[in-house]
Amino acid sequence: MPAKAGDRHRQGQSGPSGGKAVPPRPAKAVSKKRDEDVSTEAGEGVDEWAAAKTLVKPPDQLELTEAELKEEFTRILTANNPHAPQNIVRYSFKKRAYKPISYVDQMAIHFSLNGNMILKDSDEGRRQKIRLSTAVEKASVETSAVTSEEAEIKDEESTGDTQAAGEEETEESGTAEVAEAAEAEEPPPPRMKEQKLANQFNFIERASGTLNNPMRERACQSEPIPCKNFSATAYQWEIYDAYVEELQKIERSKEKEKSKAQIAKREEEKKKGRKLTSLESQSDDITKISKAAKIMERMVNQNTFDDIAQDFKYFEDASDEYRDQQGTLLPLWKFQYEKTKRLAVTAISWNPKYKDLFAVGYGSYDFMKQGQGMLLLYTMKNPSFPEYVFSSESGIMCLDFHYDRPYLVAVGFYDGNVAIYNLKKATSQPSYKSNAKSGKHTEPVWQVKWQKDDMDNNLNFFSVSSDGRIVSWTLVKNELVHTDVIKLSVEGTTMQGPEGLQLQTLGCGTSFDFHKKIDYLFLVGTEEGKIYKCSKCYSSQFLDVFEAHHMAVDSVSWNPYHLKVFISCSSDWTVKIWDHTIKTPMFIYDLNSAVGDVAWSPYSSTVFAAVTTDGKAHVFDLSINKYEALCTQLVVARKKNKITHIQFNPVYPVVIIGDERGHVTSLKLSPNLRRMPKEKKGQEVKKGPEVEIAKLDKLLNLVREPESKAEK
Repeated sequence: MPAKAGDRHRQGQSGPSGGKAVPPRPAKAVSKKRDEDVSTEAGEGVDEWAAAKTLVKPPDQLELTEAELKEEFTRILTANNPHAPQNIVRYSFKKRAYKPISYVDQMAIHFSLNGNMILKDSDEGRRQKIRLSTAVEKASVETSAVTSEEAEIKDEESTGDTQAAGEEETEESGTAEVAEAAEAEEPPPPRMKEQKLANQFNFIERASGTLNNPMRERACQSEPIPCKNFSATAYQWEIYDAYVEELQKIERSKEKEKSKAQIAKREEEKKKGRKLTSLESQSDDITKISKAAKIMERMVNQNTFDDIAQDFKYFEDASDEYRDQQGTLLPLWKFQYEKTKRLAVTAISWNPKYKDLFAVGYGSYDFMKQGQGMLLLYTMKNPSFPEYVFSSESGIMCLDFHYDRPYLVAVGFYDGNVAIYNLKKATSQPSYKSNAKSGKHTEPVWQVKWQKDDMDNNLNFFSVSSDGRIVSWTLVKNELVHTDVIKLSVEGTTMQGPEGLQLQTLGCGTSFDFHKKIDYLFLVGTEEGKIYKCSKCYSSQFLDVFEAHHMAVDSVSWNPYHLKVFISCSSDWTVKIWDHTIKTPMFIYDLNSAVGDVAWSPYSSTVFAAVTTDGKAHVFDLSINKYEALCTQLVVARKKNKITHIQFNPVYPVVIIGDERGHVTSLKLSPNLRRMPKEKKGQEVKKGPEVEIAKLDKLLNLVREPESKAEK
């Protein structure tokens, strides 16, 4: 019991006036009573435990059988957080698309506690120290006061006892002396231990400094180089002689280097005496027989696909005579490559020199499924495997062969870059490629076209993109230099910008084509459905604008024979034939599905072919039927597959068609689709571009006649 509480208890017993203390109750009686209570309670408890136990069931408890009670239910505890989200999506800069995150943070925090540590030497630490020391001093003073009060009470009790019982002084004197001696022998009250501060630690700071090397400056001054003035006159023969001498010196040095290198090689071989490994010998052997192996491979393929080769060369569909001007397409080879199964055919182009060779560009038209692209070159002599394979980081959207240099291929990518591939070089990377510094497009490049070399004989090609720019790229000193030819602006779409600025929206170019004879003239199709007639000489103004289609213009192409006629196709299901001097179309054909591509035939001015997204190919000949297609044939059977591009072979009666599954199919035109004028007895059939121009002019005059009559 604490000291203060004990003193108060005693004061209450003695009373305020200091009279006699109330006698305390006997402790033995109290303890006996408690024991009796405990014993009675224990007896009652024994009776309760001895009684029979009854189960208390809730009213809604299920009645289960023994088998159901014994059935075990296993629960597997995992470290996964059930509340953690599983469908978080982040943008992947590597893949250029949004991708779900595979890893999820499964940690769940149930309890966290922030500690509070105080420096011993800080102000707060000193305050706590002073506070504790004052509390200890107060406690020591209180204990001393309590001991003095107890002594006074004992003295008062002893004086009262002497007055009440004077007769027994002699007997109790001995006992009093013994009590005093016992009190004197009692130990002093224990001192309270100094309490230590919680969460206080001694922090020691240590630091070391390194010596800084002194700074020294050194300088040296050299004497000026002696200069002399020299003057002489050089004549043409002296310059020529100097150049000849220099060339002879270079040739001599090259010969010496070759002889030295040969001698060094021989010496090394003699010293080391090493032999060629099997792999090296194999590679040398392969390079030696690569041409022969290629010829053998083509022979094997020709034997494998012998029936198709025979059809390609000799088969003519005799049933065309009974079809009443209708024609068919005979499927030949199918070109496919394992790595391009998930890519779409985005561009096709025949080589201008090798008529059996064509290039195919692979990419994706879907914005959400962008990835790598590929450029493959196939030949009809080997349909099983491509001749050249090039891979790229971005999808290829368009390509074009150079007419004079058929080994150069210009390519446009989905990320806005353009590049030139050189088929003579044995590298998989493009020889020249644009970048952000050289002014690449900011949107996908939809078409590229080679043009004639500039005044300095530098290679030159054009590109069109969705960013509204038509750019001329020139190869100068192994670098692509860009020049903006024209920017497509949409009329009537100026927007009010900040501080009263007028912002003009740019049109999105999707296709273009240059005139076959007039170098400066070209057409541009846009996403808005308009076709602009432009000139290379005017960068800020269009020569003419055609309100051509209601949706994006997918392809525009000049007629290879007639100088005034061009054709266009669009996603609004229509193909239209135009005279560029008249703003209204000459012919309109509705094909009941979005038209992906259209192409003129190289052998006739009135024959063209178009492909639609429903998997059909349509071939028209205006000289035979102005209203309907001579052939409408399903090329792709699957519903999810779509045809993207079509191209005529420049020599053979063959078309190649590409689809979204990465397949290229070659088809042969039946005789009705390539009908030429029949020879009459004793007359030679006129052939050539003049005949083709006259044939198309005759059709256009039929269309123009009603207008001319109305004007008159």
